[in-house]
Amino acid sequence: MPRQIATLIYCLIIFWLFRINKDSEAKTSRALWLPFVWVAIAMSREVSQWLGMFGLGFGSGRLTPDFYLEGSPIDRFLSLGLTIFAIIVLAHRQGRVGTLLRANKPIILFFSYCAISIIWSDYPDVAFKRWIKAVGDLAMVLVVLTEIDPLVAIRRLFARIGFILLPLSLLFIKYYPEIGRSYSNFLGQAVYVGVTTNKNALGMITMLLGIACLWSFLRAREERRQTQESGPMIAQGILLGIVIWLFVMANSATSLSCFLMASVFLLAVHLYRFARKPVAAHIFALAVVVLSVIALFFNSGGELVGTLGRESTLTGRTDIWKLVLSMSGSPLFGTGFESFWLGHRLAKVWNVYRFHLNESHNGYLEVYVNLGWIGIVMLALLLVTGYQNLYAAFRRDPSAASLKLTFFVITMVYNLTEAAYRVTNPIWIVFILTAIAIPQIPTPEESPPIRIRKAKTSDQVPAQSESVLARETREESFETL
Repeated sequence: MPRQIATLIYCLIIFWLFRINKDSEAKTSRALWLPFVWVAIAMSREVSQWLGMFGLGFGSGRLTPDFYLEGSPIDRFLSLGLTIFAIIVLAHRQGRVGTLLRANKPIILFFSYCAISIIWSDYPDVAFKRWIKAVGDLAMVLVVLTEIDPLVAIRRLFARIGFILLPLSLLFIKYYPEIGRSYSNFLGQAVYVGVTTNKNALGMITMLLGIACLWSFLRAREERRQTQESGPMIAQGILLGIVIWLFVMANSATSLSCFLMASVFLLAVHLYRFARKPVAAHIFALAVVVLSVIALFFNSGGELVGTLGRESTLTGRTDIWKLVLSMSGSPLFGTGFESFWLGHRLAKVWNVYRFHLNESHNGYLEVYVNLGWIGIVMLALLLVTGYQNLYAAFRRDPSAASLKLTFFVITMVYNLTEAAYRVTNPIWIVFILTAIAIPQIPTPEESPPIRIRKAKTSDQVPAQSESVLARETREESFETL
């Protein structure tokens, strides 16, 4: 089939998926498109890379260590613009934002320490720019979680991204090999990358979108009994088929194993009553973490790793870890926020690994070399408090909380072999999204009119009450912009 006709067909399919998945009762603001753009870019390629692929002169040339010091002005201005717009949205939702931040002090503490660590970075200007991007990650998450119904917003966000990135990955692999494929530096064999830049990234977004897709499919299956609408279930079912096909193409062992473990838990929670008991959350989290650690780091797990087509050195990761540790800075403070893979350290690594390695392939090691043991302690605090928040949510509503709990545990496991606790990394964004506690914030419709009952007649409203209602009305009117 000619690629032009295939492109038209895929575009029609994407439009059709959006249409049949539409839920008229689910309400989200137009501001949700901000995190959609942000996360979609994080899950695919930077804008400068897309422009370079279409011959507009950006992103070309030989890659050098200095590139990571300079960066792309196009990407920088775009991320800054999106961050500013997100902050404007949050300013109109200051009541809900304040409630969220007060309930999540460990997040504020972690980001504050990251800002302080810029002081001892060898490249404070670069570290500062990356910290601004990290603030953008947090701002986008807050935009999602301050929607009237955060669960609906999360569901709609991942659905929109999945409807675009997954079919496009399939289209690029089949009909645009110059975009959807690359070649291995070791064997020269073709590898499939889709809308991303490497096969591991394709596996990662397939895993994340696949988990969200399976959860949405199961929720749509439950809701169909009341709404009698099968469109969302059909749309998510088609995406699941694409997810399976992309997993075969990506050949990413870490992502595939995480997706399989997540699928077992989601299916159990939605299909079996015993899996909805609070103790099931503990069993799932403990089993996934323990099994993954044994399979990866102990000799008894060598056969488990082998079943995924990987060697005992985890495709050379253990050698990378030794090299990174030999160049690590202060054990207590690290090298500064996002500063390890810069300058002379990056040049030294590239002298050993010619395929331009720029990560340690372990998220916890990545935090250590950048932020030291203090950063590790703060990350541990995020993990502990985040899990406590999710466990409490699971006790209230297992079906709704199962997605966030699954995401949270899978991000922990994924970082055992990939460095994903990094700025604008989709795993990091999902981790923040799931770790933040969402207190019960009453909507204006739920807020009891306490002051109004003080009026002598039904049509008399005190001035103070009127100002409260006016402020809430302004916030709600902004949601429709």
